[in-house]
Order: sequence, then C-alpha cells, then structure tokens
Amino acid sequence: MVNHKVGYFVGSLSSTSINRLLAKALVRLAPAGMDMKEISIKELPLYSADYDADYPPVARAFKQAIADVDAVLFVTPEYNRSIPGGLKNAIDWASRPWGQNSFARKPSGVIGTSPGSIGTAVAQQSLRGVLCFCNSPLMNTVEAYIQFKPGLITTDGEVTNEDTAEFLRNYMTEFQGFVTRVLTVLPREA
Repeated sequence: MVNHKVGYFVGSLSSTSINRLLAKALVRLAPAGMDMKEISIKELPLYSADYDADYPPVARAFKQAIADVDAVLFVTPEYNRSIPGGLKNAIDWASRPWGQNSFARKPSGVIGTSPGSIGTAVAQQSLRGVLCFCNSPLMNTVEAYIQFKPGLITTDGEVTNEDTAEFLRNYMTEFQGFVTRVLTVLPREA
C-alpha cells in the first residue's frame, strides 16, 4: 500500500467552525495510508505582490507545508455564494510569485458543509474554478455537499449518523484512489 501525505485547509477562520468539525471527521474516516495534516491559513497577512521579492517567514512556511504533502484537501464553508476571503488569500499566497505556484500538478479535492440544503455547492464550484487556473488536478467525479445539522459531528470528529459516516468514508477512499492515480501519471519531483 502506498502512503500519501495529505494537507488539508479549513476555509473558515472560526474556532467553532462546522467545517473544522467536518475536517476532524474526515481525518478519523481517512483510509489507512493517508496521513492527514492541517495546513493553517489564519496566520497569513493579506497577500500583496509587494511581497513577491521577499516572502515573510509565515508565507514561506505556508508554501513549504504545501510542498511537503502529496495532495491537498479543501474543507470550505460558503460565504456569500463563494469561498471565504481567508481561503482565497491563502490560495493567492500559495500560487505566487509567478512561476512558483504550489498547487501546480498537486492533486486536490473539495468538500464542505453548511446548514443550508445545498451544502456548499456554489462555494465549491467557485473554488474549482480557482484551482483549475492553478493547474491543480481536481477530483471531480465524486462531489460532497454536506447539510450540517446540530449533533451531526461531535467535537472530536465522530459522525453520529451512520449513513453520513459511510458517505464520508467512501469520499475519502475515492480521494485516496484519485491521489494515487494522479501521482502515478504526474509523480512528485524529488
């Protein structure tokens, strides 16, 4: 079995984010061989091209954290029918300066939860457009729009509804297969 290091981003900066709960659940439900690690976005200042000549240490560490993983998973809420500004800011840091895009050829997946009945469908579509431009191979054949209800996921990431747990377990298994396929065709540079 091949092991893959997967960095995940929680799009919300809130400590009580339901998407943070979803991320905890995904870590618990990930199949053997997936080493999941959060890549934090909350410390990043607002991106400006003025930094391109000399990234601040926090941004260099952020880009290195992405370089250190085989794939990335975005767990995002929906704000005003799009992705949160903090997540877009992080993507801007990672994709710059020109020619040093951290997402190029790096497999990615997108998932999210919301109290609304369509989950985070519109935010995910917006994010897919950004990641497509960043040349990140995206898992598109399996989509997950989770409607969050109170008690669905405990604070330690346990999913209380078995159908939802099975769906998320299958999502992570599909993501693992996708990452393996992409890295077979586009192996990471040594």
